[in-house]
Amino acid sequence: MANTDWLPAAWFGKQADANGPFGALRKQIDSLIDDFDVGMLSKTDGFAVCSNLSETDKEICITAELPGIEMKDIDVEITGNRISIKGEKKSENEEKGDEEGREFHRIERRSGSFHHSITLPFDIDPDKVDAAVKAGVLTVTIPKPPEAVTKAKKVEIKSGD
Repeated sequence: MANTDWLPAAWFGKQADANGPFGALRKQIDSLIDDFDVGMLSKTDGFAVCSNLSETDKEICITAELPGIEMKDIDVEITGNRISIKGEKKSENEEKGDEEGREFHRIERRSGSFHHSITLPFDIDPDKVDAAVKAGVLTVTIPKPPEAVTKAKKVEIKSGD
């Protein structure tokens, strides 16, 4: 086995070997690395959205920067343990004028869409999910069910001497 066999295949521009002893595991790890390798960046149709996922003992919080997107163009959907955030941005810029004795009329239209799905290790109660937009940032807060809430225990570190 080569030294790079345990690293994500995408880092080396090759596909994971599905027939190898760790093929299925490697595909899952590669998929996970792909999600985080670009900083949770979703890109479709030339439009990119930067998002962040954070977790506390009681909840999971997803933030997504959506400047210039109207709330009516954003959808947050929950199916079992999967949450999907999708949206579309449309803009039009019209300019009329006269340059160097020539009249002009220019219309620029830009549009793009994004779709990002996250699978959580528990079923999501859609009635308890909170989503809000403030200053172009969407914040989705997902409370953990009681069985998913874990209490952290601090471990004492002892000197090796």
